[in-house]
Amino acid sequence: MATTPSARQRVEGKSGCAVESALAVIGGRWKGVVLYWLSTRPRPLRFGELRRLLPNCTQRMLTLQLRELEEDGLVKRTVFAEVPPRVEYELTPFGKSLEPILLGLRDWGERYRRRLPP
Repeated sequence: MATTPSARQRVEGKSGCAVESALAVIGGRWKGVVLYWLSTRPRPLRFGELRRLLPNCTQRMLTLQLRELEEDGLVKRTVFAEVPPRVEYELTPFGKSLEPILLGLRDWGERYRRRLPP
C-alpha cells in the first residue's frame, strides 16, 4: 500500500528552487481552491460546506487535500465533541499569509479566462 509523502518529502524538490517548494505545498487540483474559499469566508467552514463549494471534488480527495494542508501548517482542523461530531476548517496565521497570493492568482485567472476564445 502506498503511503502519502510527508510534508518534507513533498517540499524537498529536485531543482532547489523555492517556487518548486511552494507549488509542492499549494499545488494540485484542489488545494489552491480550498485555500481560496477558506481565505474569503468570514468564519471557519465545515466539511460539508467545502464539499458544496467544490462539487466536482470527491469526498476522499477533499479529505486527503485537507489533511496535507493541515500537515503543512496552512489549515487548522477543529473537532467539536458533539453528536454528530462537527469539524471546522480555517486558515492558520501562516495560511493567511497566502491570502494576497491567492487573490492575485484569482485576478490573474480572471484576466486569463477573458483572453480565451468563446
